[in-house]
Amino acid sequence: MTHTLHRSGTEESLGGDFVFLYMPAFGINNIDSGPKLRQFLEIAQRHNPVSFGDGFHGNVFAKGRENILNNIKKDGSVVHAVFDNEEDAAGMLKDIKEADLGLSLVVSGIFDRVKGICQKNGIHRHAATYSLGIWGKTEKLPPDEVLDVITMCGHGMVSAGRVNFMADEVRAGRKSAEDAAKELASQCDCGIFNPSRAAKLLTALAKK
Repeated sequence: MTHTLHRSGTEESLGGDFVFLYMPAFGINNIDSGPKLRQFLEIAQRHNPVSFGDGFHGNVFAKGRENILNNIKKDGSVVHAVFDNEEDAAGMLKDIKEADLGLSLVVSGIFDRVKGICQKNGIHRHAATYSLGIWGKTEKLPPDEVLDVITMCGHGMVSAGRVNFMADEVRAGRKSAEDAAKELASQCDCGIFNPSRAAKLLTALAKK
């Protein structure tokens, strides 16, 4: 299972959301894996990621590109890159396949779209993980349009209150949707939050 699995939203909205999670198996091949993780993020830079980060160090919006690249642990971390279109995601997968770095890759997104980018690169996925949704007192959850934003941070670091505040800022013209989305993205330590998608969701929320 992965913390990138539980993103909610319409098929159209999630169609612009591809998350790559790359990591060693700790206790098996994590020793001296830091350079491979850095290479993964350097390859990602060639394909227009809308966000990236290191689960042990932080995301690009909070820490900056060079800070992230230069502080990956020698013996492993968990790194991520997010893409907002199928073309960039497919190009990233192609380059990672060719680099053959030997670590584990999880790609999250709409199943048919992920299957499509795998097929373009001659890859047969060996496993697929489904989210079974949210169980329990769902009446206590925020509205769907807010959940669609906060579930882009798998560790719950983006709050519903903050999303509503940013929507108010956009509605009042004090912030652009893009700037508001980047502020929310800075709170997601791993770097799996998609600010491109978030800007569209905030724009829609601000109009309500």
